[in-house]
Amino acid sequence: MRLALPWKDERGTSSVEFAMAAPAFAAILMGTIEGGLLLWTQSGLQRGAEMAARCASINPIVCGSETNIQNYAVQQSLSVNPPPSAFTVATAACGTQVKASYSFQSVVTVTAQACFPK
Repeated sequence: MRLALPWKDERGTSSVEFAMAAPAFAAILMGTIEGGLLLWTQSGLQRGAEMAARCASINPIVCGSETNIQNYAVQQSLSVNPPPSAFTVATAACGTQVKASYSFQSVVTVTAQACFPK
């Protein structure tokens, strides 16, 4: 049996290449997942704010008080489940305005707002 020279031995190169590429691949994958969750949260808050502003303007029986509007916004926020205090209600020149502010993973604050005329 003839032994190969150490600098010409190519056994194990696939393992070394994988060990070098795997952390970068994992970081890109996790970044993509977190970015998707951030966009999902933004979309949910925006939908909750829009639906709550619409409900407050069109159906004052169901969404008559600020507490009811906030609870309705939470129900409509696409499984994001923010606290009702994340939504604020005001009367603006454009109509009923609902704003939302939610801390995503304690790193980024996601905001949304909607205004629906009466």
